[in-house]
Amino acid sequence: MMKKNSYIAITFIILIFGIWAVPKIIGRFSGDELMKFEKVPDFEFTDQNNELVTNENFKNKVYVVEFFFTSCPTICPRMNENMVKIQNEFYGNPSFGIASVSIDPERDSPEVLKAYAREKGATLKNWYFLTGDKSDVYSFSNDGFRLYAGENKDVEGGFEHSGLFALIDKDGYIRSRTVVNGEMENPIKFYNGLDEKEIQWLKEDINILLKE
Repeated sequence: MMKKNSYIAITFIILIFGIWAVPKIIGRFSGDELMKFEKVPDFEFTDQNNELVTNENFKNKVYVVEFFFTSCPTICPRMNENMVKIQNEFYGNPSFGIASVSIDPERDSPEVLKAYAREKGATLKNWYFLTGDKSDVYSFSNDGFRLYAGENKDVEGGFEHSGLFALIDKDGYIRSRTVVNGEMENPIKFYNGLDEKEIQWLKEDINILLKE
């Protein structure tokens, strides 16, 4: 009788552990648990409508940040094709936004940004194309996000930047999923704006943060 009771007790413990652990394991592999990184620093830029945009415009919103420039002859067009797909996925959701920050503020005036936004099909109300003082933009990118952006006359287009998208939660923190690679689990931190698989990850993770 004691042996039978022991089996029942062990079975009960395994059952309880399974109820607790299985959802967590599934969550780890499906991306349901998102890593939290540093908070986005305060910023103040001008948008395509020549209006001031700050962190307050994104308060209590999930949003995506990219660094680009309108005359970019290489990766920016593809990045913004994918950003339009993200826009369309969450169109009409007032809790979602996008910030596209120009790393060529000397040429990317609000007027230039507005024309570019129309050309690319950016119709989301909360999609801001931002410009500002060059030192502020580069500090925001290089220090705030640790995403390199800078001038380089030796590369096509004259500027270098990563082509990565950053996902920000409602509290202003950079978030991302954990990628499982065998026994190693590494937070990706940023999403490749050129990779269809990572764009799909980004859409899934936006949905997770919108529900938080």
